[in-house]
Amino acid sequence: MLFDSHAHLDDKRFDKDRNQVLENAIENGISYILNPGADFETSVKAVELANEYDMVYAAVGVHPHDAKDVDDMTLALLKGLAKKPKVVAIGEIGLDFHYDHSPRDVQREVFRKQIALAKEVKLPIIIHDREANDDVMRILKEEKAFDTGVVLHCFSGSAELARQYINLGAYISIAGPITFKNARKTVEVVEKIPLEYLFIETDSPYLTPVPFRGKRNEMAYVKYVAEKIAQIKGISFEEVAYQTTENAKRFFGIK
Repeated sequence: MLFDSHAHLDDKRFDKDRNQVLENAIENGISYILNPGADFETSVKAVELANEYDMVYAAVGVHPHDAKDVDDMTLALLKGLAKKPKVVAIGEIGLDFHYDHSPRDVQREVFRKQIALAKEVKLPIIIHDREANDDVMRILKEEKAFDTGVVLHCFSGSAELARQYINLGAYISIAGPITFKNARKTVEVVEKIPLEYLFIETDSPYLTPVPFRGKRNEMAYVKYVAEKIAQIKGISFEEVAYQTTENAKRFFGIK
């Protein structure tokens, strides 16, 4: 049993074979998939997919790339979506200072507003943090976001930063790059952070793990992330699969 805690099943690259992709996932032991939103439209699509497929759950939110397009109406619509039965988180939200598709001050403001929304609807938060470590941590602390629950999606920071996060009660999600040859920093995170604080994810269709790097990623490949964590920690694949699934189910409130 595996839980892919972050997969964009709504992505257009799955339009032609979405059912087959899910069948492949089931055949490879995946029991749960969390589909986050990146803007209002993809959040709606995530909710629709969660309603269509038993194994799929949704998060709703606006990615920092699209923060410039968020207004009060967007937030009101997200709030309505967040109350749907299979919506279990707000996300993915945060800051992206690598691409800066939205002005940084706008990103920060929209991030704060979506944290406030999460607290209002009592849902945990899925964080996107790219080259914005200090600002993300500061805003999460100032907004008391850890009270509602935080997971760092596709964590790429240091083991020390990961330690700071788990000391605040957050979870660390590990994705396909853990399988890359240059993944030393993330390997150290996996070595030093207890399994009880880890999730696994694909971020499909992005970040495809070895041995399929360069091709479209899909949910079935989350098993390669679990295998690599097991190898690094010197424990069984089954232990990684069980504990990361339990972690994510508890975090998202899935029975």
